[in-house]
Amino acid sequence: MNTLLVTSTHESTGKTAITLALGKLAQERGNAVGYMKPKGTRLQSNVGKTLDEDPMLAREILGLDAEMHQMEPIVYSPTFVDGAIRGRENGDELGEIVEENFEQLAESKDLMLVEGGGVWSTGGIVDMTDVDVAERLDAGVLLVADYRKPSDLDDLLVAAEQFGDRLAGVLFNGVTDAVFDELEQEVVPFLEGRGVPVLGVVPREQELAGVTVADLADELGADVVTRGDEEEYVERFLVGAMGGDSALRYFRRTKDAAVITGGDRSEIITAALEAPGVKTIILTGGHRPSSAVLGKAEEKGVPVMLVNGDTLSVVDRAEDVVHTGRTRDEKTVSTMRDLLFEHADVDSLVGPEDGDSGADADGE
Repeated sequence: MNTLLVTSTHESTGKTAITLALGKLAQERGNAVGYMKPKGTRLQSNVGKTLDEDPMLAREILGLDAEMHQMEPIVYSPTFVDGAIRGRENGDELGEIVEENFEQLAESKDLMLVEGGGVWSTGGIVDMTDVDVAERLDAGVLLVADYRKPSDLDDLLVAAEQFGDRLAGVLFNGVTDAVFDELEQEVVPFLEGRGVPVLGVVPREQELAGVTVADLADELGADVVTRGDEEEYVERFLVGAMGGDSALRYFRRTKDAAVITGGDRSEIITAALEAPGVKTIILTGGHRPSSAVLGKAEEKGVPVMLVNGDTLSVVDRAEDVVHTGRTRDEKTVSTMRDLLFEHADVDSLVGPEDGDSGADADGE
């Protein structure tokens, strides 16, 4: 049996979609696949009453019948971290729990996929970083990273050094056209010259980088008061808290954005309507703008939505939708499966087409 731990250098690198897509590819090659996320970090409750959504998605996508407490033995909530600081959690005992559940999940499996929590260093407070987990489970490691500028390699090289010989390779995900050639022609040879294998460079796919205006409105429970192209994608959020002239200059420098501001800030709303990169406007505070402002939005074809709550809380909710919301589903995994098939060394990660167990992901 092979074991592959999928971890990342930063949050929101597409780690979950990559892990499950690898599982689908392995199943297509005739392998029995298991899944585990030892540290549940993507929780809906600060006290950990709600389980991590990633194992639930894995069970659905990969058709697994394992129990949730096995797939996610540690609920890594703020309450857990607080208890660890006060000495109420023991790293060795937690490690043994992870090992016991892993052995049960791995029975009769050809490939065990282990998803890291947050970033590779998550769990350090109880000596359970992904470096520690890989050692305990004798796993090879796939390190998922993004790349925007050369200095991003600092964090990557530190992580690669920590994993040492267990590192199966690095996968760059969500790479934009602007840096794609630089990454393939300069960065990849540099890393391989440093003994860090690169197993894939996956281009940015807008469908995976953001969320449609319609889905965003649905997830926020918004009242859409003007209509427009609700299939446009939103990838970032801008908070309108400045004067009208400054706002217009600010908004014009961005693209694929949603502006979040109070419904009583008509000058901000008007400025946002003049910026082609603004795809929707989210109004907070329970204020409805004037009919003249809404009429201009209708004329421009920009959807305006009203959301309950103050601006900062709505920003937090909206960013959570983009990074961890409806973009994580079966369609996302299917899209990532196709991207990995085209742009990654799948044979090295999950085994060759004939289902032979000769993958390089066993950590040995």
